Amino acid sequence: MALPTQISSRLAALGSSFADVEERFIRGAGPGGQKINKTSSTVWLRHRPTGVEVRCQRERSQSANRELAWAELCAKLEERQRAELAMQKDEREQSRRRNRQKSRGQK
Repeated sequence: MALPTQISSRLAALGSSFADVEERFIRGAGPGGQKINKTSSTVWLRHRPTGVEVRCQRERSQSANRELAWAELCAKLEERQRAELAMQKDEREQSRRRNRQKSRGQK
C-alpha cells in the first residue's frame, strides 16, 4: 500500500523515512462485537529513533486507519521538533541575557 505524497514530504522535512517506522496491523479492542474481534484494522506505528508510538482505531477500514495513523505520527514528530527548537532558542536567549553588559542604572 502506498501512502500519499503529502506524508512522504512531511517525513522528508523531518529528516526521517519510512524505514525508520515500524508498522503493525493488530486486532482492535472495545465496542464493536464480532467485527472488531475478527479483523486486524487497528494500525500501530512506532518511530524507532525517537520511540514515539501511535495507535489508530477510529475507522472500520484498515487503509483509512493507516492514513490517519501516519498523519498523526507526522504531527507528533513535528510537535516534538518544534518543542526542541523552542527549547534551544530559550537557552540561547537566557545565555545572551546572562552575558550582556549591565546598564548604567544597574551599575
